[in-house]
Amino acid sequence: MHRRRTSLQFGMAFVALCLVVSLAGCSQKGEDTASPGQESGTSPLGPISAPAADQQTRTVAKPTVRLAGGNTGLPNPFKHSPRGPGMSKMQILYDTLLEKDEHGDIPWLAESWEVSKDGKTYTFHMRTNALWHDGQPLTAEDAAFTIGYYREHPPVVNDLLIGGSYIVTDAKALDEYTLQVTFDKVSPTYLTKIGGMRIIPKHIWEHVDDPIAFTGAGATIGSGPYKLDSYDPQQGAYRFIAFEDYWGPEPAAAAIEWIPVGDSVLAFQNGEIDLINAPADIVPSYRENPEFTVKTAHSFHSYRLMMNMDAVKALQDANVRKALVFGIDRQALVDKAARGAAMVSSQGYVLPVSPWYNKDIEQYPYDPDKAQELLGGATYTFSLLTDNSADGMKVAELIKLSLSQIGVTVNVQSVESKTRDNAVNTGKYELLLINSGGMGGDPDYLRTIYGTGGTTIKGWSDPQIASILEAQSVELDPNKRKELVYEAQKLIADQVPMIMLHGALDNFVYRPAKYDHWMFRYDHSKCDHNKLSYVIRTESEQAGQTT
Repeated sequence: MHRRRTSLQFGMAFVALCLVVSLAGCSQKGEDTASPGQESGTSPLGPISAPAADQQTRTVAKPTVRLAGGNTGLPNPFKHSPRGPGMSKMQILYDTLLEKDEHGDIPWLAESWEVSKDGKTYTFHMRTNALWHDGQPLTAEDAAFTIGYYREHPPVVNDLLIGGSYIVTDAKALDEYTLQVTFDKVSPTYLTKIGGMRIIPKHIWEHVDDPIAFTGAGATIGSGPYKLDSYDPQQGAYRFIAFEDYWGPEPAAAAIEWIPVGDSVLAFQNGEIDLINAPADIVPSYRENPEFTVKTAHSFHSYRLMMNMDAVKALQDANVRKALVFGIDRQALVDKAARGAAMVSSQGYVLPVSPWYNKDIEQYPYDPDKAQELLGGATYTFSLLTDNSADGMKVAELIKLSLSQIGVTVNVQSVESKTRDNAVNTGKYELLLINSGGMGGDPDYLRTIYGTGGTTIKGWSDPQIASILEAQSVELDPNKRKELVYEAQKLIADQVPMIMLHGALDNFVYRPAKYDHWMFRYDHSKCDHNKLSYVIRTESEQAGQTT
C-alpha cells in the first residue's frame, strides 16, 4: 500500500544540519522538547497510512543499552519531570497518533485520517493490532477518553491547552478504531499537537481521580515499544524492557537501563554507558578511530538574558535593551564558554538553522561604541541571577566583563538551578541567565513567549507582535504564514524584549558495534530522547521514503 507523510516543511533544513562523522579515541558532557482545511477525504498531503509492523521473526540477540541515570520522576504523563530526560522516558512508554522522525510527523497509531471541509474536524483510523502493556487492546475509546481526561487533569506537558483554552471542543469514538476530533478553530499546528498527545488506557485511568497521587497498579502501563521493569528514585535508576507484543517497528534493544554514574566521561570510556553528549574539547580525541561515531546537530536550545521590566524601569527603554545586546560579545561566548561548539543566536528568537529563520533582521554585532551611544552617557548597575553550574557561571562572567566596557556594572548571583528556574516564574530578578530549549519544529512557539497571555517576559507586551503571531497560527497558506513569521521576527528583534545569546551544538558519541540506531528528530537533537532511536527501522524509513 502506498503511504505518504504529513507536512515536512521544516524537516529538511534540520537534516542538512545533522553531520555524521566517524571519529577517534578516548572519552562527555552532561545533560543539560499538515494544514487542515484540505479537501474532505484527504490528509494535508493526501491519504496517509502508518508503517506496517515487521512481520518477520523478532531478533533474539539484542543488546542492553545503558545510559547515565538520574531521577526524573515516575515515567507517566502526570509525574515525570518537565525537562527533556523526564519527558523522553515517558514518551518511550506511551504511544501517540503520530510520531516524529528526521523529516516530520509520520503516521503511528493513526494509520490514516481525513479532514473535514471546514478544516476543524479530523477523523483518525487507528491501528487494530495495538495492545497495552497489560495485554488489553488499545482502541479509539482510549484516545477519546485521554482527550477528555487531560482537559480535567492536565499532564505535565499539555499541547492541547493554549493560552488557557482547550483547543479540542469534541472527541468521540465513532467505532472501535475510528476517532473523531473537533477543534475550536482551523490551525496549521493542530494536527501536530493532537498527534503528539500520549494516549493513556481508559480501563486504568477512568478509576483515578487524582493522577498526581496515583502510584498503584497500572500507573506506567503504556503501549510503546518498551515497558517499565524497575524504577529506583533514590538511585535515579530505571530499567525498561522490550515489549514483545508491540504492534510496530521491532524494539532494537532487549532493555534500556539508566544507571547512576559519577563521571560520565570515565563511565563511557570504561564501557559502563553507551552514549555521551561530549563537550567540544573531548570530541577531537575520537577522530579517525572507527570504533566511535559522532553525531552533531544544533541543540535547539539557546542561552538567553531575561530582563525584568517590572522590577527595573530603565529596562523599559528599548534603547537600553539594544545597548545591552550591542555591548555583549556573543561570539566570545561561543569561543570561550562553548569552546566553539555553538552558534550565535538570533534576536528574532527563531534559530538560524530553522527554515523559518528571517536573516534580514538586525543582527546586533558586537559594537561597544554603538552601545555607549544608545546609553547616552548613562551608567547602570544590575544584578544577574544564574545557576551555579560551571557553564552558567562562565557565561555570566563573560557577560559581566563585556558590559563593564560600556558603563554597565553587573553583579552576578549564582544559585541552585531550581531556585533560578523558580525565579523565571516569580519575577524575583533583575537580569536572569538561562539556557532553554523547545526551539525546534513549528514556529508557533513564538506565540507562547511573545503573544497574548505570555508570562515569560516580565513587564513587556506588544499588541502588534501579538496580533501577527495570532494571525500566523491560523493562516493555512504556507507562504503567507511564513511572511507573518518573518515580520514577527523583525519586530521582536527591534524590540529586544529578551536577549538571545548563543545555542550549543550537541556532539553525541557512541560505539556503533554495540548499538547503532541513534537518530535525531526534525525538532529535537537529543538522540537518546527519541523513541525511534530504540526501534529497528528500514533504510527507506530512515531516508523518509515510502513503500
